[in-house]
Amino acid sequence: MADNDDFGSFVSGFMIGGLIGAAVALLLAPQSGEETRLMIRDKSVELKDQVETTAGDARIRAEELAKDARTRASDAQKSGQVVLEQQKSRIEDALEAGKAAAKDTKAKQDGAQTKSESEAKS
Repeated sequence: MADNDDFGSFVSGFMIGGLIGAAVALLLAPQSGEETRLMIRDKSVELKDQVETTAGDARIRAEELAKDARTRASDAQKSGQVVLEQQKSRIEDALEAGKAAAKDTKAKQDGAQTKSESEAKS
């Protein structure tokens, strides 16, 4: 996010600097009006080309950052899915162990109760 702000500041500064430079050149130009207009036209074409190049570079950089962000998000999602599956498996194993322990405890209690009843009858 900060890179976008820095880039916007750069482009704004670049444009303002270009306009100020053009204004100073007009005021201090020793050439005739025709020569000055030609120079302004040439400089404006140069400035336009520089802006297009800078904008193209920024677009490419933004696309690279977006691709990188998508890749990282996908990797994080896959990693999260693996962790989720591991935790799900652990919970299922713990649940099965708990059921088995409860069954064993119940069986022991039923066996002890049956033994007590048979001893009481004897």
